[in-house]
Amino acid sequence: MHSDRRQTPLVHLTRFLAIAGTLILSLAVNLTHAQTTFDVTVLAGACANCHGTDGRSPGAIPSLAGRSESVLRSQMLAYKSGAYPSNTTIMNRLAKGYSDEEINALALYFSQMTPTLSVSKTGDK
Repeated sequence: MHSDRRQTPLVHLTRFLAIAGTLILSLAVNLTHAQTTFDVTVLAGACANCHGTDGRSPGAIPSLAGRSESVLRSQMLAYKSGAYPSNTTIMNRLAKGYSDEEINALALYFSQMTPTLSVSKTGDK
């Protein structure tokens, strides 16, 4: 006897939903992974607004470049927790936006920089 191999619309729909569900799940996993990784240089770029390019302040605000990693970390965590008076700086509001992982990465990043830029003299013989 010959069996009818035609597939019903329900079979097609079931296969389509299974494939679509797999694709959506793999996308969700990839997006979750992308959100948990970050580029510390992008985070550090926000610090340049007050602390100067690459953490080297040209003015009264302290430079970050070359400072101790543990000091930078403890100060950022203190700002984040509200340990510093709220009316003295904007840092307590900014620090609340960083995860502890991001604070650790920023502290390490700035601690590994040289405190000042080396100036090359051009035209010297």
